[in-house]
Amino acid sequence: MMLILEAYFKNYPARRKVAEFLFENGLSVKNGKIYLRDVEVPISELSRVIGVNRKIIYHTIEYIEKTYPLKLIFERLTPLPSLIDVAPIMGWEVLEIELEKDLYSQAISSVLQILSGNNVPIMEIFSRNLRQEDSKAYIVIDGTLPVDVFVKIKDIPGFKKLILHTPEKRKENFVCAYCEVRYCPKKVVLEKIGSKA
Repeated sequence: MMLILEAYFKNYPARRKVAEFLFENGLSVKNGKIYLRDVEVPISELSRVIGVNRKIIYHTIEYIEKTYPLKLIFERLTPLPSLIDVAPIMGWEVLEIELEKDLYSQAISSVLQILSGNNVPIMEIFSRNLRQEDSKAYIVIDGTLPVDVFVKIKDIPGFKKLILHTPEKRKENFVCAYCEVRYCPKKVVLEKIGSKA
């Protein structure tokens, strides 16, 4: 998608900034207005948040609506609700995995097979493999991820980085050799596994 925006907005950097914001937030363009689903979004508020004047937003809307390929895309955009930010306050863990682009399909398939094979209850999966962004997957887990499953995931070919967001917000933060973690109850167990090997 970013390549499309780059192609159509290469001569209009301010308009591109607006178009990227609309795309990233799932805001659609219809009948000269911007919508969040069926709710009209005030242009003045958008200009403040994006950091451009209102004229730029009006010009962007006009340009999108007169450019048929852009019109087709932007009139269909919708926001995607997610449990990722809600998970820690609900007592769920979120597994954030960064993957190699070339091995993305195999790696994401392997992660899901491991989770399924170990009966890990999945609440939500959100994943992206866009050309100009890092390939990432977010998996919301009902409860906590077992240590042995954690170790299997970090050994998947194509795995680059793992961040485990846990509900334990107030405890001391640890960072182990395997991942970046907000709070890692698995650190001690992983160190024990490492010392036995």
